[in-house]
Amino acid sequence: MRKITHQTVVRENDFLRMLTSIRVGTFLAWRDIKRANIWTTLLIIFVMTVTFLNLVVVSGILVGLIEGAVVAQKEHYTGDVIISHLRQKNYIEQSTDIVRYLHSLPSVQDVSARYIQGGSIEANYKTKVRASDITDNAPALIAGISPFDENSVTGISHTLIDGKYLDEGDYDKILVGASLLYKYTPVDTPSLRTLENVEVGSKVRLNIGGFVREVTVKGILKSKVSEVDSRIFMTDTQLRGLIGRTDLNADEIVVKLKPGADPSYVKNQLTNLGYANLAKIQTSEEAQPKFLKDMKDTFNLLGNVIGTIGLVVASITIFIIIFVNAITRRKYIGIMKGIGIDSDAIELSYIMQAFFYGIFGSAIGLGIIFGFLKPYFAANPINFPFSDGILVADPMGVMVRVGVLMLATVIAGFIPAKIVVRQNTLDAILGR
Repeated sequence: MRKITHQTVVRENDFLRMLTSIRVGTFLAWRDIKRANIWTTLLIIFVMTVTFLNLVVVSGILVGLIEGAVVAQKEHYTGDVIISHLRQKNYIEQSTDIVRYLHSLPSVQDVSARYIQGGSIEANYKTKVRASDITDNAPALIAGISPFDENSVTGISHTLIDGKYLDEGDYDKILVGASLLYKYTPVDTPSLRTLENVEVGSKVRLNIGGFVREVTVKGILKSKVSEVDSRIFMTDTQLRGLIGRTDLNADEIVVKLKPGADPSYVKNQLTNLGYANLAKIQTSEEAQPKFLKDMKDTFNLLGNVIGTIGLVVASITIFIIIFVNAITRRKYIGIMKGIGIDSDAIELSYIMQAFFYGIFGSAIGLGIIFGFLKPYFAANPINFPFSDGILVADPMGVMVRVGVLMLATVIAGFIPAKIVVRQNTLDAILGR
């Protein structure tokens, strides 16, 4: 037989009192919400929805600006895995063996080998008045590619903004990155020189290792990836002939994996075979420039600051609404206390009203974000000069923001209710 002590009785009474407060508070909250003006309720829910969107969308777009650049970097330059020559080497040794092994891996979809050579591009040389006049020229990296392989890995043909893509048999034809042309990048500084009056069909001269070759511009590329937009592309067979590269040792090897494949697995396989001693092997994430990672963290912080300001504004709005509602009903609250309704139940009713506004506004916000905004921006990226921005909304991060909003809302509802309910019962009834 259970021994009943005074402490047991007190605990059971406290528990029953708490259950009663919850039931009564829920009833009062639901009654007040049903009796409230419909337009006032809709306005409060609208404020909570906008606040939630401000918390998620602003930071999501700011981070998405950088995420768009990261996606473009992976799609149009690094692929899933990029292999480059070691700092002390001029090319990747045993390139053909590496490419052959990559093609044998079931997780690899396509591979492209690039041959890179420093040089310069010269334009408007036919209009010189004197032989001593300086021509319009700019330094550039010349990349020799297999048009088919490169397009299979990076989809480079989709970045064309003018002209046509290279064919395998093209000779003395090039693709020029938009960052080298003043028409598309109207900047002319000592650190960044661009060519004027160059477009599709223009004749330009390439200076590669002392060899000068006149070529025709077949297309203009603009991928919003600096490594692509500041390069000149030509067929690998012609570039290797110009630089005397007969050993087929490439400078970059880019790998595209099948959907769901793990880039780290491919990297580890190459490393285990000793290829890490011959080349630098990186996943797309490892190859990201540090400034992109720093900007992503900065924009995320900036978005959180802006969202916090919106959260404070929403909390103040809820505080004012609950406070005014409680103040105007002081007499009613005093009567409820006078007839024996517990203060905790009255306070809980106002907290639950605030919770209702917060949860309803958040639910609508979630529907807007995942049902409309995220799919829309994925299909129609924002055309920033720096990148094609998307909306980044990680479900876990979004739920954390829901929790933060609900906590702020509950606190904003509790404080005014506590202030009013603590007033003397008789004074509240008499309106003093």
